[in-house]
Amino acid sequence: MLSDRSYSFNTGQKNTFSTVDYVIFGATLAVSTFIGFFYAIKDRKISDTKLFLLAGGNMNFVPVSMSLLASFMSAITLLGTPAEMYNFGTMYWWIGLSYAGSVALAAHVYVPIFYRLRVTTCYEYLEMRFSRGVRLMGTCIFSMQMIIYMSIVLYGPSLALNAVTGLSLWGAIISVGSLCTIYTAIGGMKAVLWTDTFQTVMMIVGLLATLIQGCYEMGGFTNAWNIAEQNHRVYFDDFRADPTVRHSFWALTIGSAFLWGSVYGTNQAQVQRTLSCGSLRSAQLALWVNFPGLCVILLLSCMVGIVMYAFYSTCDPISFKLIMASDQMYPLFVMDLLSHVPGVPGLFVACIFSGTLSTISSGLNSLSAVTLTDIIRPVFPDISEKRATNISKIIALLYGVLCLALTYVASKLGNILQAALSLFGMLGAPMLGLFTLGMIYPWANYKGAYAGTLTSLVVMLWIGGGAYITKPSSWRPPISTEGCNWNLTQDGRLSPWNTTATPVLISTITTADVINDTVIASASLAEGPVEGLDRLYSLSYLWYSCLAMLIVCVVGIIVSLITGRQDPRKLDARLVCPIFDVMFPFLPERWRKPLRFGIVHEGKYAADEAEAEVRRESILTLQEEDGSIKLPSPEIEVLLSGNKVHITEKR
Repeated sequence: MLSDRSYSFNTGQKNTFSTVDYVIFGATLAVSTFIGFFYAIKDRKISDTKLFLLAGGNMNFVPVSMSLLASFMSAITLLGTPAEMYNFGTMYWWIGLSYAGSVALAAHVYVPIFYRLRVTTCYEYLEMRFSRGVRLMGTCIFSMQMIIYMSIVLYGPSLALNAVTGLSLWGAIISVGSLCTIYTAIGGMKAVLWTDTFQTVMMIVGLLATLIQGCYEMGGFTNAWNIAEQNHRVYFDDFRADPTVRHSFWALTIGSAFLWGSVYGTNQAQVQRTLSCGSLRSAQLALWVNFPGLCVILLLSCMVGIVMYAFYSTCDPISFKLIMASDQMYPLFVMDLLSHVPGVPGLFVACIFSGTLSTISSGLNSLSAVTLTDIIRPVFPDISEKRATNISKIIALLYGVLCLALTYVASKLGNILQAALSLFGMLGAPMLGLFTLGMIYPWANYKGAYAGTLTSLVVMLWIGGGAYITKPSSWRPPISTEGCNWNLTQDGRLSPWNTTATPVLISTITTADVINDTVIASASLAEGPVEGLDRLYSLSYLWYSCLAMLIVCVVGIIVSLITGRQDPRKLDARLVCPIFDVMFPFLPERWRKPLRFGIVHEGKYAADEAEAEVRRESILTLQEEDGSIKLPSPEIEVLLSGNKVHITEKR
């Protein structure tokens, strides 16, 4: 039951920030900046790229798991998930199951290979497996993807909060962007990991504060749930196998597993965090500890959305012209609920911008890593560690400036912002397929890698572009305005919308914003059946990563077979994942052995350790004399990887 306080749908006026709110918001930025300066001063005498980019490679799994959680649980997710509950209902809750699948893929298929190779960037793997050109292709795609995403993550939430709270738009953008750039550039990975840990706590505290107060206003969460259920917001039984259904059970659990798998398994920003752990076991533990954290944020965000719907169930703020887009609904809800408590709205904004800070710092650090490792060092291999570290800091600073510049460009694009956000997802999806092609299919060659990736990019851009232009509609439960104070529209006291600011439509998934979901405009099913190309354009955005991966693998294998397949026996076993050993370790060895296709995996995946030992002894015998290593045969080659020497038989 609502209290006697006046709310926006009664007064027609939105509450704004107080001085205390600005102080709380500023204090949050100050803490993050302090952490960056602390590690910059603490490690000022150490000039080592491994320390700057990988935090020395010996981090505890706890801050790494918190950083993994914060990096892509951005402000877009925090604003979008409650809006998803309000607009479409509880079906989205099933996505929590996909988190387990994506973490399993990352922890046991992709990350073990990167970790054993001791690479700094995951794109180094592409050169080892395919060619230098494939590595550069992956680096360029990732760089474009992250630059676009960072500018949108900074601008979108700032605009939404400005429209509702009165927070200065460019004041927030410049202060958040500048301070984030500074502490990332000077503090490196350690600063990013520990600030992400602090920001994760801030996100959870902000969500809890909103949920607790909202439940109090609504007479408990059970009452809010009942209101949502009465108005068709509570349903979990959409099991249609139609891939055009926006949020079916299968799309949310299977399609989304590949989507988040591409984030945690093959995105440099996340892979770089796992590589900062002291051991592979620690890296896998960080990923699995991150899983319940994802579920906690999903749970809190969805519960906030249910309470928010109950609060506005009789007066839709968009129809009443209090706001113009769904991403502004959660800030409006907070200002209605908590503006009477000085400082709490500031805590909420700190929560939202904590998501922004973590995403941008992760992006800057990963872009610095790929630019130095994949572009500069291959051209200047003799560069000293001290100079390389300084260059890394300068690169991070320059990318931060570029991010701010593109944010200004984004402010002039209007609705093109959604196209840019879609472009981010369409660029990222084929990369999952490229790494999968290399790790799972030992016959694939570099020609197949080029053909598969480029074909997938073209198809995904075509589908995404078609979806943006045609704007396929989605079903939405009914809304009500019967509780709005429409008398305000007659005497002119309803605050007009600021038409100079273009509202931004924010989707509920950070890295899957690959379709222009019509969250606001559509209130019913599309008229008539969807046929032809329109059906292709109506494909749920959650299936994009899965489709992109399939295209890369199918085209890549076909082209590889036509142009001369790779001989699996000539591959370094560390470059291929023994997928059947990982997925079906309970199968008899006589079944699994032929499924390794002649590749002998040592260590954990060697089913027959005796066979591996015989092969090693047949290849070489090492004799140590005065610290040197003598090779018994000229048919032996040495592969240097990080600080390890790998000796294999030439074929």
